[in-house]
Amino acid sequence: MAVSETLQFDHIVIGSGLAGLCSALHLAESGRSVAVLTKREIFECNSRLAQGGVACVIDRLDSFDEHVKDTLTAGAGLCDKGAVRAIVEEGPARIKELIELGAKFTTKGDLGSKTDADSFDLGREGGHHKRRILHAGDITGAELERVMIEAVRAKPNITVFEFNVAVDLITTARLDVGGPNRCLGAYVLDVKSGAIRTFLSYSTTIACGGAGKVYLYTSNPDVACGSGVAMAYRAGAKIANMEFIQFHPTILYHPTIRSFLISEALRGEGAVLKCRESRTAEPVEFMQKYHPMKSLAPRDVVARAIDSEMKRTGEECVYLDIRHLDEAALRLRFPNIFEKCLEAGINMAKDLIPVVPAAHFSCGGIKTDVNGVSSIMGLYAVGECGCTGLHGANRLASNSLLEALVVSKFSADDINSKFELFKKSRPPVAAALNWMTGNATDSDEQILIAHNWDEIRRFMWDYVGIYRTNKRLERAKNRIKLIRKEIEKYYWDFNVTADLVELRNIATVAELIIDCALSRHESRGLHYNADYPYLDPDLECVDTVIQRNL
Repeated sequence: MAVSETLQFDHIVIGSGLAGLCSALHLAESGRSVAVLTKREIFECNSRLAQGGVACVIDRLDSFDEHVKDTLTAGAGLCDKGAVRAIVEEGPARIKELIELGAKFTTKGDLGSKTDADSFDLGREGGHHKRRILHAGDITGAELERVMIEAVRAKPNITVFEFNVAVDLITTARLDVGGPNRCLGAYVLDVKSGAIRTFLSYSTTIACGGAGKVYLYTSNPDVACGSGVAMAYRAGAKIANMEFIQFHPTILYHPTIRSFLISEALRGEGAVLKCRESRTAEPVEFMQKYHPMKSLAPRDVVARAIDSEMKRTGEECVYLDIRHLDEAALRLRFPNIFEKCLEAGINMAKDLIPVVPAAHFSCGGIKTDVNGVSSIMGLYAVGECGCTGLHGANRLASNSLLEALVVSKFSADDINSKFELFKKSRPPVAAALNWMTGNATDSDEQILIAHNWDEIRRFMWDYVGIYRTNKRLERAKNRIKLIRKEIEKYYWDFNVTADLVELRNIATVAELIIDCALSRHESRGLHYNADYPYLDPDLECVDTVIQRNL
């Protein structure tokens, strides 16, 4: 059966997190048509779950230079210095825009202060030497998503397509029309009808978020399966630094409450990490053994330290202790986390919080410049799926929402400046664009999807997690090669479903992470390989770039 219909827009944005919605909003300012594609409802994304806040220099005691320095230090020699400075310096303007759209950041008055009540309450997180995190309680992401969804819904030239899953990008290389490879749009599965439609556009922006679901344990929601990186790689785009997967140190350890993140902001307010030496012993602090900033060390250091302490003691978790603050103060500063912990039977004011590390953020992705420009003409990437060079080998806490806000603005400006070029240079659209199912049939073997999904996530956690070795990476490579062959055969034999699309993307991203990890013959930042030493983080190093041969 051929594709049911073809839709034409000036711009397509794939993803409805903060980066995607900001991109759509800025693109729509031109008056041209914009389509936002999202695989579930518009609010289901990683951005909505962000607790900590947005790192931004707004305090007179802080400076751009200091924020840049903290970012470069965390990035362990792999940051693009120009991108770091450009993003940091654009931050205040983007915060001003958010406030004008109606975003409510927590003030000191909100927390009960009678002096300087209108000033923003600035948090501090790991790796930051100054308080510079603007937050909305402990649900910053939800507040920013609320504001952006309202703004996007109010634009008549933005059309949101919920429950529409991007399957693959349409490129001139795929159609074999000659000339440089350029993006023409995407094939998209309408989940409710089962039809695959062709979305054509003059620019395509990927804003699909992260890839946490590649791992067994993650803070990410189910939608975070690396689809943007996988599609871009299959289309021939350059992918960089996928070995740098950030494991958030503190995910709530509980038998029934999964993937709930305990914000790093708790440590910014004085919470300390502790570990039991035995089942009966009182937990004691341990981070002083690993870093001078102790519990406020960068995330890569903290995650490895927790992993090491758990292996050394045989304990299943470590603990966060924030009992120096009373219940009233905790309820004001961390209302959502406090309630979630109470649901788990934990009163943060009286009890230790059991925590473990879990996959959280991908510092690599589709290789772009600071404007989100990829190696394929007309294809842009913003947010976590992009790799601008801001994060380097390890993301500084709360720089991710900053990047989403800034790069989406930069990319929209770049697209708008090149729109007429994109429009004039696009090759004629032919019937060959139509999606054909060929001899594919409905599958009666759904168990293959469930089994491979589970196997990939388990061996990625065991072999390509916080602690790696060459032997483990080679084992993972051998397994993923076999599984990807199975998946590709299944993909071509049977009709496409949302689950199959996600499995295919997870397998592709898993192999990219493994290949990048095998390519880096050193330990640096988030990539710890026991077979290689840590090199001087002050020494600049090169990206691991992978590109598919078309």
